[in-house]
Amino acid sequence: MAMISQILAEKGSDVLFINPDATIFEASLMMNRNKVGALVVLKNKKLVGIISERDVLTKVIAAQLDPTKTLVSKVMTRDVIKVSVDKKIEDASQMMTQCKIRHLPVVDNQDQLRGMISIGDINCHRMTRQARRISSLEDYLYGYAM
Repeated sequence: MAMISQILAEKGSDVLFINPDATIFEASLMMNRNKVGALVVLKNKKLVGIISERDVLTKVIAAQLDPTKTLVSKVMTRDVIKVSVDKKIEDASQMMTQCKIRHLPVVDNQDQLRGMISIGDINCHRMTRQARRISSLEDYLYGYAM
């Protein structure tokens, strides 16, 4: 069974983060510039929250708050759902489905941030794995040399 560590090995473990004292406007610019849907919120290198596109839409725009004045700390999700680097990918997928989230910070056994995965990363991993399996089965069935 594939593990979360495999996804991080494929995509890398760099994590985009923002300070809780930054504005929602700054967070939105960072998400847009980097084409991501969420940022972890770090204070003194410690994970204190996560801010997503959905948070911006539901807690700022729909509430008619000024994104240039509203701080990330006011709208971020504080109770961050995380996954351990040594968990199965299927476990992470189930967590995302049950909790209706699309991004999961990845931590090690000491609760230190090691990366971030998205539902897109999981789907990409699954598709790549399936393509390899199909290719291997075709090689087997049709007698292609490996």
